[in-house]
Amino acid sequence: MSLRLGNLRPKEVIRKLKRADFYVDHTTGSHVVLVNPRKNIRVVVPYHARELKRGLLFGIIKQAGLTIEEFHNL
Repeated sequence: MSLRLGNLRPKEVIRKLKRADFYVDHTTGSHVVLVNPRKNIRVVVPYHARELKRGLLFGIIKQAGLTIEEFHNL
């Protein structure tokens, strides 16, 4: 099944990453840094008022070591 991933707000992306065992390490300016200590992965999510575009969202998912389907199911 092909999943379409639309634009998401940063708050929703952070919520989904927290469900994938990431936690907020710190914020720098308008960016939130999340860390998964078990996989030793660090992901940076820009925290702005507007939605994140598909390309940036794909990059964040790839950095997190997740597939689109895994991210969608969180």
